[in-house]
Amino acid sequence: MPSSPLHPLHPSRPSPAPASAQQGHADVFGGEPLTPALSVGFVLLSRFTLLPFAAFVDCLRLASDEGDRSRQLRCRWRFLSEDGAEVASSCGAVISPCEPIGGRHGQPFCDPRQFDYLVVIGGVLGEGEEADRLERYSPERTGPERRALERNRPERDGGTLDYLRHAAALGVPLVGVCTGVYSLIQAGVMEGRRCCVSWYHHLDLTRRFPAVSAVADRLYVDDGDRLTCAGGAAAADLAAYLVERHLGRAWARKSLHIMLLDGHRSGDHSQPQPVVFDRIEDRIVRRAVAILEQHLGEPLSVDELATRAGASRRGLERKFRQAFGVGPQKFARDLRLRYGLWLLYFTDHSVTEIGERCGFADTAHFSRHFRSAFGQSPSRLRRDPVGREEAGVDPFFLHVGARLGHR
Repeated sequence: MPSSPLHPLHPSRPSPAPASAQQGHADVFGGEPLTPALSVGFVLLSRFTLLPFAAFVDCLRLASDEGDRSRQLRCRWRFLSEDGAEVASSCGAVISPCEPIGGRHGQPFCDPRQFDYLVVIGGVLGEGEEADRLERYSPERTGPERRALERNRPERDGGTLDYLRHAAALGVPLVGVCTGVYSLIQAGVMEGRRCCVSWYHHLDLTRRFPAVSAVADRLYVDDGDRLTCAGGAAAADLAAYLVERHLGRAWARKSLHIMLLDGHRSGDHSQPQPVVFDRIEDRIVRRAVAILEQHLGEPLSVDELATRAGASRRGLERKFRQAFGVGPQKFARDLRLRYGLWLLYFTDHSVTEIGERCGFADTAHFSRHFRSAFGQSPSRLRRDPVGREEAGVDPFFLHVGARLGHR
């Protein structure tokens, strides 16, 4: 009996022949049947975000075949859920059918070694509340979205975490996309690893998992057999990165061109940030500002900021003065004061609590700088309804408030 083809990342174990190869699809150039060079299993979580999933799988699809004929020739992909049930995305679109990952009630796991990567597509945080809302307010709903939500409540995700641990123990590379990184962390497979998360979820993740080293100043992070991605359109960049690794640069470019994406962005490309200041052209300054936004309550030294932004202290100070007319230290303090103004107007926290949240040593320190910046004390400005209407508070902090649940 002839030996099985070897798995491309794990030479010691065979890679199962995919359906496309079994059916004898021919290479469009050589006429010989193709064995996919890249195989991906998508683990879809309840209310997964549709854009990063679609961007990732479409990049594979377009690299797999000539044109956009969608045959799984060079790439192969399958959709997995905990029990094989359909899974609803956050916008209501449903993926069906899915294959069960197994592992519960004595069932064998779907062998993760058949995949080069398991890609976990994360969902909207708090999806259990959404299922409860459907139960309370829409008992008549019996469509796919309701069924998928009911079958994928958070308390039923234990099998998924078991599966990720099982895959990690076998050495299968794991990819967390969008909030999929939360599942990798909860599965206990990110210890000692860096991970990438969207700026929008960074504060929530670091508060829930303070021991995790999370960054939100780049599109994706490749940490060996753990890859994490901020989500959104960046999923296409990560997929293209893997396509280039396994199939070659031409196939990655082909996918991105057909998707009308202007080239492949590297992992260390800065995430677009909702900064309200005038457009920042310098990449180092953009990254430094993004880092400051992630540490509003814990001031960084200029030396640490420069190191994380990839610049010398002198170089960073020069760039900030060119961009804003002030050094990074004053810029950071002003940013924290603007955050304090938002908290003052749009939350009921005390002035003392606001000063602490903005990283000031005490109330007197906060009030002194606040008066210098805005011309009034925090207490007096809070009582001024006209000032509240005319403040023009940075929209960025409205996003911050949404993430923290402020009212």
